[in-house]
Amino acid sequence: MSNSCFRMSKERITADKKKIINNDRTVDCNQLVPIKYKWAWNFYLDGCANHWMPSEVSMQRDIEQWKDAKAFTAEERHIVKRTFGFFATAETLVGNNLVLAVYRMIDNPECRQYLLRQAFEEAIHVHAFQYIVQSLSLDEGEMFNMYREVEAIYNKDQYAMSCTDGILDQNVDTKTKEGLQKFVKNLIGFYVITEGIFFYSGFVTMLSFGRQNRLPGTCEQIQYILRDESIHMNFGIELINNIIAENPEVWDEPFKEEIIGFIRTAVGLEHKYAEECLPNGILGLNTYLLKEYVQYIADRRFERLNLPKQYNSENPFPWMSEVIDLKKEKNFFETRVTEYQTGGALEW
Repeated sequence: MSNSCFRMSKERITADKKKIINNDRTVDCNQLVPIKYKWAWNFYLDGCANHWMPSEVSMQRDIEQWKDAKAFTAEERHIVKRTFGFFATAETLVGNNLVLAVYRMIDNPECRQYLLRQAFEEAIHVHAFQYIVQSLSLDEGEMFNMYREVEAIYNKDQYAMSCTDGILDQNVDTKTKEGLQKFVKNLIGFYVITEGIFFYSGFVTMLSFGRQNRLPGTCEQIQYILRDESIHMNFGIELINNIIAENPEVWDEPFKEEIIGFIRTAVGLEHKYAEECLPNGILGLNTYLLKEYVQYIADRRFERLNLPKQYNSENPFPWMSEVIDLKKEKNFFETRVTEYQTGGALEW
């Protein structure tokens, strides 16, 4: 949990001695090589290959469209603002959780290398929403305070942050079963629930505008963020499953049931958020379809955690799978090339 593992020693570290968490004193948490968890290093490389900055994206057409009083209905403007209001602060909450809680608990250097990259990407995402809000001349006070003023958004953020509170306690000991379960629940709260479920209603909503070539610059940035978040989530689930593999005693039946309930409650909160954002149907979306989609992706997350599916819902938005495809050469709403990798093609 700290860098106190740095010391004089003639004993060289071998990969087999390394663990993700709770390494013994013979393992130096600062020494990257030899790499044991090659998947973690590959996630880091994938993140670097997908570097982007908000200021690279032109917002001129978005500004022109948003200023046109006839371009958006009142309901469309409502859902756009609610989406920005959630994301504007949610990305900061994720970044703070990484820096203040997760990083200090993980003492494997290759996993830490990815966490540093992810923390930077969360900063870019916060920058993106500030850039969008400023470009469209939205009320910054309204957007960045919405997480405290709109109950459906507050409840989602508070639900995720409750996990952070549990492991910021200096008395939490991850060498105990209870302490490690608290940490695993935190990881699930942010990687599986926040990034893997809560964000996706916003993605599908905003990208529905993009399919009509509306708010193209905004939707281009949303697509970039979706790609980043897909990598974040996959890293997080890999991290969780490896911690469980190395500490199987934490994944007992009572804890599994607790996690199932934890995720199911989050799905319920997302349903309430969908109802608040989308009281009436627009863009081929309605509350029922969004709820079905949230249940569909929740089942995918359950499967990745080796837990039973809970909903058996179909995917009402098959086009979202196409958007997430990292090998697409152009984005689906035809604005500009979005294959912004600096390296080779990403492989899963």
